[in-house]
Amino acid sequence: MQTLKPLFSAITIICLSSVMQTAAIHAAPADRFAGVEMKATHISGSVHMLEGAGGNIGVSVGEDGTLIIDDQFAPLADKIANALNQLGGDRPKLVLNTHYHSDHTGSNNAFGASGTIIAHDNVRIRLLTQDHISRTGLPLVTYADSVNIHFNDDELEMIHLPAGHTDGDSVVWFKKANVIHMGDLFFNGRFPYIDVASGGTVDGFIANVERVIGMLPADIKIIPGHGALATLEDLKANIEVARKTSTEIREALNKQQEVTDIATKIDLDYPNWGSGFISAERWVQIIQTDADGT
Repeated sequence: MQTLKPLFSAITIICLSSVMQTAAIHAAPADRFAGVEMKATHISGSVHMLEGAGGNIGVSVGEDGTLIIDDQFAPLADKIANALNQLGGDRPKLVLNTHYHSDHTGSNNAFGASGTIIAHDNVRIRLLTQDHISRTGLPLVTYADSVNIHFNDDELEMIHLPAGHTDGDSVVWFKKANVIHMGDLFFNGRFPYIDVASGGTVDGFIANVERVIGMLPADIKIIPGHGALATLEDLKANIEVARKTSTEIREALNKQQEVTDIATKIDLDYPNWGSGFISAERWVQIIQTDADGT
């Protein structure tokens, strides 16, 4: 019997190792967000910005209740709810989605169970194809061009901007507080992400942001989809880089230059702009995909 002990020990070790690996795989998604802390910044009037992981959240807390714009990833729902409580709010009565990506709609299931989700028509259509979205996470109210929302003594205008970051983008403008949430039409100080597979286009993105810039007062405060609270000058600088680099990249691609060579030059000319979600090389690839129509 003694000769069997090493064999049993080996089997035990293998089994334990397998169990631990399986547990680690299942724990990984939650662990990714374990250290995330929600940072709240008061902007103006009833409006605040929440930063955590994923897209920035716009918040309005007042006599009518709590409204949020976007809601990051699903595992962060409780942390978002706690942050809202600390601002004097409660479960959101209204949830506005600027587009369908999961870092902006991941907590729809949690907040849509007790609140009403509002988004562009195409956001609902795309969320219907997402496995992580349940019935409660779908927008109950959709619109084609724009919708006005009267909440906490302010008027919010949700404006659809087609074929930009995606085909379902909206910006949300608090008219009284003089704050606008740009969704992912604005990565502050970074190259943009154009989801070509979801109806986004580079030219549409640039045209949409330029349209918004033409509407806004000089002293507007801007919540970007990602990055720090911004000004109109920040937004202008951002779209200027997007415009210039897209032109340069297209010209280089037309000359049959290699993607890596183009990206290297862009990195040198625009340091730090590729340090976020979209690297210089990925920005070149996005423009290449957009130009190819694939």
